[in-house]
Amino acid sequence: MSRQVNALERCPYEKWCGGCSMQGLPYKEQLKRKEKEVADLLKAYGRPEPILGMNFPYYYRNKAHAVLGGSLKGKIVCGTYERGSHRIVNIDRCQIEDRECDQLIASVRELLPSFKVEPYNEDTGRGCLRHIIARRTADGGQIMLILVTAQAAFPSRKKFVSALRKAHPNITTILQNINGQSTSVVLGDRYEVLYGPGYIEDRLMGARFRISPGAFYQVNSQQTKKLYRLAVDMADLKGKERVLDTYCGTGTIGIAAAVDLARRTKEPMELIGVECNPAAVRDARINARVNGLRQARFVVADAGAFMLAEAEAGRSCDLVFMDPPRAGSTEEFLLALRRLVPEKIVYISCDPKTQARDLKYLDSAYAIRRIAPVDMFPFTDGIENVVLLEKIHF
Repeated sequence: MSRQVNALERCPYEKWCGGCSMQGLPYKEQLKRKEKEVADLLKAYGRPEPILGMNFPYYYRNKAHAVLGGSLKGKIVCGTYERGSHRIVNIDRCQIEDRECDQLIASVRELLPSFKVEPYNEDTGRGCLRHIIARRTADGGQIMLILVTAQAAFPSRKKFVSALRKAHPNITTILQNINGQSTSVVLGDRYEVLYGPGYIEDRLMGARFRISPGAFYQVNSQQTKKLYRLAVDMADLKGKERVLDTYCGTGTIGIAAAVDLARRTKEPMELIGVECNPAAVRDARINARVNGLRQARFVVADAGAFMLAEAEAGRSCDLVFMDPPRAGSTEEFLLALRRLVPEKIVYISCDPKTQARDLKYLDSAYAIRRIAPVDMFPFTDGIENVVLLEKIHF
């Protein structure tokens, strides 16, 4: 367990923001609570390993998001929604967001009046800028900025971009996302690249990954290394295995495992990634190519349907990585997994409650060998948990 750190001053926004449910609780106590929660939920399957925490649990989010609006006095409000409402809490700095990302968002807000760019008003439907999203790579070398607007028209956007680049010369790329819908969904389907290549590249566990503006990518770079290291160690690949990476997104887990294997042995593995998001699959294919993985392919499909088709064709696999959304897996997915009967399953979950529910579908055919929680989101109630399951041979 990580050592106790000296706490920063208590967050001045905690009463209104609601983003950090464990504000005011010493970090050591946060870890104890999360460790106990996993132990209570999964006690039927064994004792969890000590939770992996952070040495310095602040400013860890490599992605910062701010929503914009106006106040009665005509001032621009920029921050996050108050919990349970659409009132915007004006935030200058956040204790869990990357500081440079916060500074970039502050610069955008300060420049708006000079270029007559109005914040969007969701009540009237008037205004231009709805959201600002900033993302920074683990080494800090590349930064992406996304400006979400209510329409394609953006006043003086070339001069606006030039002023931003002058204030922050290390920006790698700037994009405009157009979202004209009356919705709580942040991003629309259309992007315009205003500067740079339209993506950034990160390095993780020796592998290179392209991060497109709409792609899912873990927000805590330090803890992601620990999380994926756990998953790869549990997989214990030797070479020549057939590996299925379900809910694969841009292919990070499967590619990290393949690159790690290539470093340790000359024996490659066959990697198949399955994801229903076509944009994510495009990125996964690029990521496989730039990492030199010739025996990797990525498929746009429902993972459950894909596994069922594989089983009906008489094809199995040695290992399945699964990293479903917070809602967990569907019953159809888990039944298909039972039909495919891989030798091992490495289940990465961002909600141990739904993970515990899913394990009930598998425990009659699989033995749970390891349970390992990781604190990906200090000061919040979020927990990542990795479970290793091995097929029972009767």
